Amino acid sequence: MTEPPPATVSFGYADVAPEEKTARVGDVFARVARRYDLMNDLMSAGLHRAWKDRFVAMVRPRPGEAILDLAGGTGDIAFRLAKAGARVTVADINPHMLAVGKERARARGLAGLDWVEADAEALPFADQAFTAITIAFGIRNVTRIDRALAEAHRVLAWGGRFFCLEFSTTEWPGFARLYDLYSMQVVPRIGAAVARDAEAYRYLVESIRRFPDMATFRGMIEAAGFRRVAVTPILGGAVAIHRGWKI
Repeated sequence: MTEPPPATVSFGYADVAPEEKTARVGDVFARVARRYDLMNDLMSAGLHRAWKDRFVAMVRPRPGEAILDLAGGTGDIAFRLAKAGARVTVADINPHMLAVGKERARARGLAGLDWVEADAEALPFADQAFTAITIAFGIRNVTRIDRALAEAHRVLAWGGRFFCLEFSTTEWPGFARLYDLYSMQVVPRIGAAVARDAEAYRYLVESIRRFPDMATFRGMIEAAGFRRVAVTPILGGAVAIHRGWKI
């Protein structure tokens, strides 16, 4: 039985109506799209590149297989998947992020990627259309995460795999304190200086704090129908790679 929609969902530390979150998140990414990748480099000291390399290595893309990269706007994951020969469809709800991704693909001479403006909660794809689905640093911005996971399960072929790279909650006590200080005090200042938008990056930090911990999110993936669900923590869980299979 389908659960009724919640009256409110989290937008950073605020609780807002679902439709308001969708609009606000869209506005955030429209504002930061042009400097999104530069900000990722600055905020993570370039570590996000290694995390994404590790993530794609775990996906093990195969030549010719159809992979859906959700919330893949600027192409970071899609480019890595395509390099292995996969046929990649990039889906993102935000046209500004997709525009940046298309420009980056043209600059790199990459062809053959499909770019689709789509809501992760209501994907415009047929059942069992893909053998793998990836989403990197995007699931926490979805308004109804349960719906997005259910849609991922629907469009994934039997025997297919789902991989999610996302910020989580570190289980290293000493590091957790330093990470909290850095993310709450330093990241918005970097956002103000580089992207000229401290508020957008304050939201992104707060959205990490409100995102379920590794055990809770693992349970959500299982509830969507995935099996053999597992998680690989990075930096004690500050970042985590979740995966599950449709079997």
